[in-house]
Amino acid sequence: METFRNDKLENKKITISDIAEALQVSKTTVSRAISGKGRISEETRQRVLAYIQEKDYKPNVIAKGLAQQKTYNIALVIPGDCNLVDMPFFQNSMQGICEEASRNDYDVMLVTTVGKDYTNLERMIANHKVDGVILSRSMVKDKAAGFLKEQQIPFVLMGTSKDEDILQVDNNHKAGCCELVMKILSSGCKRIGLIGGSQNLVVNRTRLQGYKDAFRNAKYTLDEALIYNNCESFEQIEQAVKNLLGRDAQCMICMDDMICSQVLQVLAREHIKVPQQMKVASFYDSTLLMNHEPAVTSLLFDDKGLGALTCSVLLSYIQGDEVKGRNLLGYEIVLRESTGII
Repeated sequence: METFRNDKLENKKITISDIAEALQVSKTTVSRAISGKGRISEETRQRVLAYIQEKDYKPNVIAKGLAQQKTYNIALVIPGDCNLVDMPFFQNSMQGICEEASRNDYDVMLVTTVGKDYTNLERMIANHKVDGVILSRSMVKDKAAGFLKEQQIPFVLMGTSKDEDILQVDNNHKAGCCELVMKILSSGCKRIGLIGGSQNLVVNRTRLQGYKDAFRNAKYTLDEALIYNNCESFEQIEQAVKNLLGRDAQCMICMDDMICSQVLQVLAREHIKVPQQMKVASFYDSTLLMNHEPAVTSLLFDDKGLGALTCSVLLSYIQGDEVKGRNLLGYEIVLRESTGII
């Protein structure tokens, strides 16, 4: 039978005690040299650090955490009821968060919530398992944010809130949506309908405001009858499309790519050609629309960069550094065939 050996036993990592014994100093001296805190001569500090570098010593995170009263864990809260279309956003932003956390010797603990039930998060906080929290979705009435404020737990919202006491990192949805709609308006298309999802999500309200700002900036009258919010089922989206067709809309803008994909399905079934008979655009670009013909005009955001910046802000805040209360990332407008204004 084939035998196995744990090579890690042959290459056992050195400890603080090993370093102290090799250099003939106390363990306290070694700890001070590593942490950079406490009274110790510069010559001794450099001697310890040189030995550590030579032996590739890495402090035990648990011991380090106990010494500094930290867990070196952060929690990422994601909605357990998100649909498959939302997953690319959460996966990309999570990758950015995990990479940034790893660079700072932190681990990420995933917490799922369903609706307004934040029991999992409450239990994690009660058990002191994390140093801080990232909320990945902003709600109009955000129970999780309120709970974390009450518990005085460092947290950052990956989104936007009217509460100025909450640290926020978000894509500049309002400016992006406004600029995209203005480009369509400038092409001569004035009757632009909007089909959006739940108004309980702050991001949808922000995108709606960007849409309205475009008409105001262009000094065009906005027909409120062309706006359809809270379209959360295929039947609701289908009805919105038919209503917009009946109201002589020239373009349909969708708040996200899931809505856009369903709008395109309805238009195809109704034998409406895009962009010849109806222009279409989306306020969010993802792989869901990647292979559609004609290609769909949309807004492109850096989800991975959003996650990395959110994590960086949280870790800086945990360290006691001064951080900006609200951070907005840019966007790219990708003009494609679906609006005929490439």
